[in-house]
Amino acid sequence: MKKIALLWALLVLAAGSACAQKLPPVSTFSIVAIDAANGDLGVAVASRYFSVGSVVPWAMADVGAVATQANVNVGYGQQALDLLRQGLTAQQALKKILADDTFEGKDGRQVAIVDAKGNVAAFTGPNAPKWAGDRQGKTWSAQGNILVGPQVPEAMGKAFESTQGELAEKLYAALKAGDAAGGDARGRQSASMLVVRKRGGRNINNDRYVYINVDDNPDPFKELRRLLDLNLAYNYEDQSFKALEAKPVDLKKAQAAAQKAAGYAPNNFGTRMSLAFLNYAAGEKQAALDEFARARALKPEAFDKAWKEEVNYGPFNPMLADKEFVQKLFPNGPPQ
Repeated sequence: MKKIALLWALLVLAAGSACAQKLPPVSTFSIVAIDAANGDLGVAVASRYFSVGSVVPWAMADVGAVATQANVNVGYGQQALDLLRQGLTAQQALKKILADDTFEGKDGRQVAIVDAKGNVAAFTGPNAPKWAGDRQGKTWSAQGNILVGPQVPEAMGKAFESTQGELAEKLYAALKAGDAAGGDARGRQSASMLVVRKRGGRNINNDRYVYINVDDNPDPFKELRRLLDLNLAYNYEDQSFKALEAKPVDLKKAQAAAQKAAGYAPNNFGTRMSLAFLNYAAGEKQAALDEFARARALKPEAFDKAWKEEVNYGPFNPMLADKEFVQKLFPNGPPQ
């Protein structure tokens, strides 16, 4: 009995000692940014830290984006968004959250904010784990701590500004450039990306256009790229479907979105079939035949059934009466 009591006492002391220790800093490099053309807001982050996406990135459509890290006060994320919703600028919100912070270690924090009007603000405390610092551009802020040096945020900014395309692609390019420049001095483990757009996410009333996390991986950038391709493919498929369901049907938008989806998921049977039908509906018969051939090569056993199920859908139904086209698609006759 005495041995049990002694063991219990040692466990309690060990737990107390662990609680008394300071939590490790969220050493990381990140970028917050806005797409000035369409208002997308986003954060991308990578670190030698487990599940960095559960701590650093915060964003709200038409409001702002925040990265909070280093000797992190996670509450900065929601507090900053609340202040931005109240009408404060990024600079005013930053000043307020720092003034209100009563927790230990404020001089070791790092935080960056961009608001929906394009204002950018950042803070790197003098005691943030070295090397620590930040760099800003017109629409972005890149920052990090426990980095190999200032070349990391500088490379991120250059990559962001030189990359074409939507915000998610620019954020990914910045993150990859930061890693190539040396990144987190301790190595790699996790990465995350959050991009918000008002009702831009999949399904109904969803503002999370992109939200992907790699929590524990020796090469989180490769996995983040794979997930981003999937996320964007699904997004464009969703946009294509919604354009077809719109009144009136927006066939041009549906086809353009399907082309984007196929670009991100070139080996997806369903994506290829959708684009093939939409190409036909747009009057591009040879492009339709090419896409049907790609789909058939991916899943020959499923092709006939899938074609029969889709061809009766409104915009695609005229294909049934197009004997010349059907003969090219099915030289031995259409499936019965």
